Amino acid sequence: MSENKEEKDMEQTAQEQEAKQQEVEEQEQEVKASENQETNKEELSEEDKLKQEVEALNDKYLRLYSEFENFRRRTQKEKLELYKTAGEDIFKSLLPVMDDFERAKKSMDDGGDLDSLKQGVDLIYNKMLQVFRSNGAEPMESSVGKEFDSEIHEAVTQIPAPSKKEKGKVMDELEKGYKLKDKVIRYAKVVVGQ
Repeated sequence: MSENKEEKDMEQTAQEQEAKQQEVEEQEQEVKASENQETNKEELSEEDKLKQEVEALNDKYLRLYSEFENFRRRTQKEKLELYKTAGEDIFKSLLPVMDDFERAKKSMDDGGDLDSLKQGVDLIYNKMLQVFRSNGAEPMESSVGKEFDSEIHEAVTQIPAPSKKEKGKVMDELEKGYKLKDKVIRYAKVVVGQ
């Protein structure tokens, strides 16, 4: 009987241990389940954070894009205005010269004296030259007697050179050349000796 009792006690302790172990396993499962729930909550909050961040970045992008579009339209409009009125300053500076030409023409029609007419034309020429210079345009120096240079000259015709020294040189200048800030805007039209 004592064996039976011992067996029963052993069975009972084994059952108790199994029950305790089951209890421990259940508790571990509950702890894991609660940890999983907390992790899911953290993941959801992470997900929410990421969604908010994406929304903020998208909003920032849209604002930046619309700001850039406004800037682009404004600069296009300014460029268009600039092209429309590009020569306004030059024409304003040429108006007094035009007035002088009108006065000279009226003086010629009235039959003014030749010396005063010559002085008037010289004054108008000097005023026109001053307008050119103030806007960055300069006449090129006379090319007569210099070597022909295709960078600044345009050969209109060739004539026989009177001497071998004058071959390939400019014999006559028909129209003066002009530069605008070191860029040729009109080539000097010249006659070259051959």
